[in-house]
This record gives sequence, C-alpha cells and structure tokens, in this order.
Amino acid sequence: MKHTSNVGLPKDKNSSHDLEVKDGQIIFNSVWNRLLEEFGEKNLRFPKEIFWLNGAPGAGKGTNTDFIMRYRELTAPPLVVSSELQSPEARERIDAGHLVGDREVAEIILRRLLDKDFEFGAVVDGFPRTKVQVECLKHLHHKLSELHLKYRESRYSDYFKKPHFHIVVLFIDEKESVRRQLYRGKQAQVHNAEVEESGVGELIEVRPTDLNADAAHNRYRTFKEKTYDALQDLRQIFFYHFINAHGPIEEVRKRIFDELRYQASLELDEATFDRLSPVPVANTLSLHARQDLVDRLDAYEKRDTQLFKEVVEVIISDFIPIVKLHAISGTAVINSEHPVFGKPKALEMLIDIFSERGYHAIVDVNKLELPESIDPKTFKINNTIKRVFRVRIRFQGSEIRRGR
Repeated sequence: MKHTSNVGLPKDKNSSHDLEVKDGQIIFNSVWNRLLEEFGEKNLRFPKEIFWLNGAPGAGKGTNTDFIMRYRELTAPPLVVSSELQSPEARERIDAGHLVGDREVAEIILRRLLDKDFEFGAVVDGFPRTKVQVECLKHLHHKLSELHLKYRESRYSDYFKKPHFHIVVLFIDEKESVRRQLYRGKQAQVHNAEVEESGVGELIEVRPTDLNADAAHNRYRTFKEKTYDALQDLRQIFFYHFINAHGPIEEVRKRIFDELRYQASLELDEATFDRLSPVPVANTLSLHARQDLVDRLDAYEKRDTQLFKEVVEVIISDFIPIVKLHAISGTAVINSEHPVFGKPKALEMLIDIFSERGYHAIVDVNKLELPESIDPKTFKINNTIKRVFRVRIRFQGSEIRRGR
C-alpha cells in the first residue's frame, strides 16, 4: 500500500492529530503485513527490551549509547537510523536538516530489529521522530503484546516475551545545541585535514548542518517542533526517561544511571511482579546476569507456581522482619528449619528472589545429629538428622549520623 499525503484538509490541531493517528496505523499495518507475508508470524521475533534513544542535535546520543549498552548488558551494535537511511532522496533531506518519509523509516527499523543480533535487546538511535512514527511505535508494542499473550503457553513462549520499550530523551537548549553542532563540524574538518595530510586514520563524515549556523538552528527547531512534541504522547505508555544533557559527560552519565538504575521488577510478567511486590526493594540492585535472573523468576512463576508462592510467603513472614531489624548494619544471619527448603529448587528460588530485590544471599546447609532413642537390645543411640538452613543476607545499610 502506497502512503499518500492528504491535501486540502483543515489544518486545526485536532484534525492534524487525527490524520497522524490514521496515517500511523495505515503505515504500520502496511509494513507489518509485508513482514508477516515475508517471514511468517512465528518468525516475527523482536527484542524483548528496546531503548528508543532520541535527543536534541548535539545532545550526545552517540557519545552515551555505549554507556547505556554496557549498563544494560546489551552486546548488539546500536541501530542508528541516520546510518540506515542511505537512499539519495533520504540523504538530500537529511543534509537539508529535514526528515525522511515515515514509511521508509518504519520499514527499515522493523526489518532490522528482526536480526538475531538484537535477540537480547537493542538501542535504536533516532526513532521515533514524528507523530506518525510514534503511532507506529504504539502499534508495534500492541502487536508484540498480542503475540506474547498468544504464544505464552506454547513452545514458542521464549521467542515472544513481554515487550519493554524505553523512551530515552537527551535534552539541551537551542543555544547549546547550535554551539555543539558547529564545534563538532570544526573538529571534524580539522581531523579530516590531518588525515588527508598524513594518510593515517579515517575520514569523518561532516554534516552540512554542522557547518552552517542557520542550518543548525533549523535542525534544532525541527527536533523541537516534530520530535520532542511527538514523544510527549509516550510518557504515559512506556518507560520514559527525560535527561538533562547539559554539562560534563560524567554528570550526564550520572543522570542516565539514576534514571535507568532500577527496572528489573517492572520487566517481570504481571503475575510474577504481583507475587514479589510485598518483598521490599533494597537501595541498590546488582545487575549481574540480570536477564538470566528475570528469565528464571518468570519460569518459577510459570512452571513451579505453588512452590514459588510458598517460598515468597516464607520470606515475607520469617525473613523480612529479621532483615528489618538489621537495617543499620546491612547484614543479617537467619536460621530456618522450614520444610519447604527441603526441596532443592526452593533454595534456588530464595537466592534469586533476594537477588532480584537488591540483596545478596548465601545459604549454608548444616546437618545436626540429634539423639532420638536407645535400642533396648544393643543400647545403641539412634539419631535423627536435623537440617538447618543458615542464610546470610547482605544489603546496603543505613548510616548513623553522630553529633560532635
């Protein structure tokens, strides 16, 4: 289906919004149906977690992409929309500081996200940038949620996880944006001159908007009027991270870290999250093997529901009251003889539950021989084996302020 513009229609805000909503649906359905026909529904396997990274020109998207990827343990290279748009028509519009067609961008991005490289997550730099693209993103999330529900009880459940979309917006004002764009252009020219003179190194692409103040201003205004405004619709739908990108890179990354530092609970399936929500969250959460941890917890809830429920209840009733008493030291040692821990998987669940909630738990199993009876014939003492599970729990304690 070829997408065409609507000409001669009213220009009031409501009419324009309705057209963009309709256009977004038309474009998405066209792209989705083409992918469906080409790959088949069971092969439309998109990443579970996608970071949709946007920002003002010069805000540092490229600079901070690697930081976000390391933080979230993503290994696939970022999907940079501007690098994907290499057609002559697209390049002409980009060089003039304008945007390319919504349908072209949507199909390229969706098609690329099907690559196996993005199986565990992706960072998409530069999408969505218009209200029509925002509508496409909404429809994509809806479709992936439908597939998750459709296949969650089947052998394909691992390929259709509950989708998690993060909108990350790096913001700077127009004055700073133009300054950074022009500075970037000058630095690129100096670098390229050195490469051409020495023959060592690689040339850097110089954007025309980085060499002309008017073009730089136009690019920023395009962002504010098109992209920034469009992204506001996503605040109430997805994880939305609005980050002040002014200042040194260390400060900006600290803000990014603060925004993203805890999402693991929100990534669980609803039933799992409801089960764990009574367990209080510690101040910090270890991110080691985060994806595997979340997958294990979801598997407990799905395949070992009753045992998982019992372990959570024991933690809430027997462990948390003692942990709270040690909130200052951040260390608690708890002995338990609860029969539920006689099942090997229960101990695995206990460790994973505490890890997900931000604690570090170590379990020791102590076997004690207790005299039970004496054989009247041999006078031999009969012992029973008593198992005591000693759990050491560490977490960030509370500092005590002392007066002087």
